[in-house]
Formats: sequence, structure tokens, C-alpha cells
Amino acid sequence: MLEGHGEAWREWRAALASPRMHHAWILSGVQGIGKGAFARAAAAELVAEPGVPQPAPGAHPDILIPEHPPENKEEGKKREAGDDYRRKRSIPIDEIRSLQHRLTTRPTLGTRRAVIIDPADDLEKSAVNALLKSLEEPPAGTYFLLVTHRIGRLIPTIRSRCRILRFAPLGEGAMNAILAREAPQADGATRGAAIAAAQGSPGAALAFVEQDLGKVHAVMQALLAEGDDDFARRGQLVALFGTRQERERQAAVLDLARAELSRALAGASRERQARIIAAHAELVRLSGQIMTYNFDPGLLAGEIGSLLASTAATREAARP
Repeated sequence: MLEGHGEAWREWRAALASPRMHHAWILSGVQGIGKGAFARAAAAELVAEPGVPQPAPGAHPDILIPEHPPENKEEGKKREAGDDYRRKRSIPIDEIRSLQHRLTTRPTLGTRRAVIIDPADDLEKSAVNALLKSLEEPPAGTYFLLVTHRIGRLIPTIRSRCRILRFAPLGEGAMNAILAREAPQADGATRGAAIAAAQGSPGAALAFVEQDLGKVHAVMQALLAEGDDDFARRGQLVALFGTRQERERQAAVLDLARAELSRALAGASRERQARIIAAHAELVRLSGQIMTYNFDPGLLAGEIGSLLASTAATREAARP
């Protein structure tokens, strides 16, 4: 999923060819746009040595990626067994300390080593402070790539030590190509709806298709346009949401709701913009909690529906 990032590649490769490559980079853009995949491919170019066989990025000893560990021992057993497991929401300080211990040694296959933090938004506060020390005094030959979906969450002292590589939303052509390759089962109408809802994020578009959000999207659009005085649309949303606590689906629905509110903001009156911003902030709060708390699916769907209905365009038209 690296289509549409030609400018980012040009900037990266120009820096790579220069005699003074900056030691720390922030890869900034909306979630699902391909920054993580870019970071791994860029890191592979960075550490490659002529004439030295290179393993895959996931197994490369000179590409270090701190992980979200399992939430608890039970989830840890699932990971050891190769099953899907529930991760901690944040990257803890222990992961960064373990990384720093490895940085005291020399790179294994060449002269360069890459550290990818994906996403840096998820670092615990103490982990951020520990990482800052490495950015201030980077080991020789070590380069940092910090993937961030919300650059404003990074503290200024981190941002000031990094060069920022920005990723613009992908165009319709690139999005179509990705969906055709990654989700060939989707028909034209589904692809069109996914592209419209994803706002240039291929990850969001794929989640739309994989989670079968077409009907959910239609109900959301009706809530935004006409509200829900009789609660019928919220009932539809609850029914479509399902009763199982599937966090990935819940997160995808929340992302879709946020995207639709962002689209509605353009051209809205000042009064409606205020309602949209307030609803969007609440959806952001819920999105931040989704991997930690066990929300009742029906209640969560009803809350999402109520937030969307509160921003409906018809609320203005009905006022004297």
C-alpha cells in the first residue's frame, strides 16, 4: 500500500543520498494512509549494504520495532501459541528500555540501524521521556522513524529533534488501485462508498470493505442529513452494529463516524460547525477508550447515532 507517496519517497531518498542524513524522522499523516509500510520499506533501504544479503524487514536484526505487549498473561499465552491476542493500548517504558539496551551494541549486518516506533502516539509518558534521551544523544549509525497519526500529541521537544515527512491523503486513482488489489471482492458501488468515506486513507477504505460498513454508512448519512426524532435510525444502527464485542469493528465504525463528521464540517454554518466539533471530540474520546474498555455494543451504537443526530442539518432548518 505504497501508492501515492512519490513526494515522500523523493524527499527520503534525497536525504539518504546526502552526506548528512538526519538521525530522526516523524512520518505524519492520517491513520491508515500507509506510513507504517513506508517506514518499514524506507528502513530496509537505510540499512542495506552493497554485497550483503538482507533478510526481510520483519526479521532484520538492524530494524528494531518496539511492540505493544499483551494485556495480560492469558493474552500472552495466545501470542505464544500464534493466536490473535489483545494488546496493551500503550507502548510501555520497558519496551523502550529494552530497545535502548540493544542500541549499546553495534549494528549486526552493516553500519546503520533503524528504529521504528509505530505509532509514536501510543507511547506512555515515561516511555516518551526515555525515548527523548536517545533522540538527544543518538548512538552512531542509529536512525529513528516515528510514525504518528496525530503529531500534536508528540511533545515539542520530540518534534524539535525530528525532521517531519508529511503524507497527504491519497487520490481517488491510488485508492481505487489499492482496493482493486487488496479487496477484489468489493463491487464498484462498495468501492466508491469506501473511497468517499475514507478521505484518502486506504486503511480506512479497506476496513470499510472488510467490516461490510456500506449499510452503516447509509444510516450515518441519513442521521447527519435528517436527524432521528423517532429513534428509528438509531435502532437501525444498533441492529447493524451487532451484539458481539468485536473491537476492530467498533473501532472501524467510530473511524467512519469521525470521517463523516469531518466531511460535514465543510460548508456548514458556524452554529452547526460548533455541534459537529463537539460531537467529533466525543467520538475521539470513545475511540481512545475502545481498546481498553468493554463497551456494550448496543449502547455504543446508540451513542454514536445520538452524536451524529445531534449535528443534523435539519435541526437548523426547523428553528424559527
